[in-house]
Amino acid sequence: MAISLAACGGGSSGASADGTVTLHVQAWKGGGAEPANVAEINKAFEKAHPKIKIDFEYITANDTYTQKLQPELLGGKAGDVIMVDTDRMKKWGASGYLADLSGESWASRITPDAKQFAQADGKTLAMPMELIGIGLYANMDLLKKAGITEVPADWPTFLADLAKVKKAGIDPIALPDKSGWTGSSVLQAAGSTVVYQKNKQWDADFLAGKTSFDPDWKEPLQQLKTLEDQGYVNWKNELGVDEWSQGPQDFSAGKSAFWYQGAWQVSNIKKAGFPVSFAPWPGGAAGTKPNGMLFAGTMWSVNSQSQQGDAAREYVKFWSQNQNLSKFLEAEHAESPFISGLTPESTETTPFTTAFKEGRYRILPSDSWYAAAAETATGSKVQAYLLGSASAAQTLKDIQTAASAK
Repeated sequence: MAISLAACGGGSSGASADGTVTLHVQAWKGGGAEPANVAEINKAFEKAHPKIKIDFEYITANDTYTQKLQPELLGGKAGDVIMVDTDRMKKWGASGYLADLSGESWASRITPDAKQFAQADGKTLAMPMELIGIGLYANMDLLKKAGITEVPADWPTFLADLAKVKKAGIDPIALPDKSGWTGSSVLQAAGSTVVYQKNKQWDADFLAGKTSFDPDWKEPLQQLKTLEDQGYVNWKNELGVDEWSQGPQDFSAGKSAFWYQGAWQVSNIKKAGFPVSFAPWPGGAAGTKPNGMLFAGTMWSVNSQSQQGDAAREYVKFWSQNQNLSKFLEAEHAESPFISGLTPESTETTPFTTAFKEGRYRILPSDSWYAAAAETATGSKVQAYLLGSASAAQTLKDIQTAASAK
C-alpha cells in the first residue's frame, strides 16, 4: 500500500522555471491563538534557503486537523511537511504515509526520554519539537490578597492556600472539564508525583503486568474529590465549562486564583496584565517537591508521497537546530527534546523549569497505555466518579481496562 501511495505523488507540484521549489507545510500551531513564532521561523528558513518557499497552512487542532489530513493523505494531496503528535505519527506511519527520518543528523540528538515518542517499529518518523509542561497556574495578585507569596509545592500547603483564598472572598480554583480532559489530566499530574516518586518505572511495570491502578492511583484520584469535599470546586459546574475557550478567558479575566492547563497558554495569559506563575501540580506529602508532568507535544514529519522530499527534510533539519527551535520553545514555554538543546527560561515558568532541570519530571505515556483512546476513556470515567456515579474502586478498574486495551 505504501508503494502504491508513493506513486501517486503528493505535496507541492514541483520546481519553478528558476529552480525554486515550494513546500506545503500543514500544522495546528502557527495560527489562531497559538502563533508560536512559526511565521518567524519560516521566514528565517526562506532567508537561509532562497530557492525554497514555504506555503504554510494553519488548521484548527484535534478532530478538525485529522479530518482534513486523513483524506488528503489517502488521496496523495497532503502537505510535504505535516505536524503530528505521537498518536497520529503511529497511525499514519503504519499506513506508509510518513518518511523514515532515522538517518537524519538530528535523530541521534533526541534525548532518550523523548525518542520513544518519535519512533515506531524502530524507525524515527518524526522530529520532536518540544516537551511541554501541563500544570498549575496561579494569579499572583489574587494570592497576594490572601497573604500568599509563593505557589504551593505540596498537597497540604495547597489545601491551606485554597482555604486562605476562599476566606479572602476569591474563587479558589477553576478546573473546567467539559470534554473530560482536565479531570483526567489532573489525575495524571497528581500521579506524576504520588505514583512516580515511589516507582519511576511504573509505566514499564504496568505494561509488564507487575502493577495496577488500584491501589497505586487511589490517592491521586482522591485528590480530585477532596477539592470538592472541602468546597474549593464544584465538579458539576466545571463539567459545563469548556477547557479550551472559556477556561483561558475566565482565568485571564481574574476569576480564580488557580487554574490548570498547559504551558502553551502562558503567552496568552501574560497579556492579561497580572503576574502569573506556572508550576507542577503540588500533589506530594508535606515538605516534598513535586514532579512536573510533561507531554511530548508537536512534531514534524515528512510526507512519504512528497515530490520535494529533499527540501522537506531540509526544513525539518532547520527546525531541529537550537537557534531556530528555541524561538518556538520560547513561545510555547516548553523544554527542548534534544541533547544539549536550548530551553528558554522565563519568570512565569521558573517553578516548572526548575523541576525539569533537577530531573523531577515524568513524561505522559501517550506512546503506550495513555494513548488517545485511553485518555478519552479515562476522562469520561473520571467525570462519572466526580459526579458520584461510580466508586473509586470501579473507576480505577475501568481506567485499568482502558489502559490495557490493544
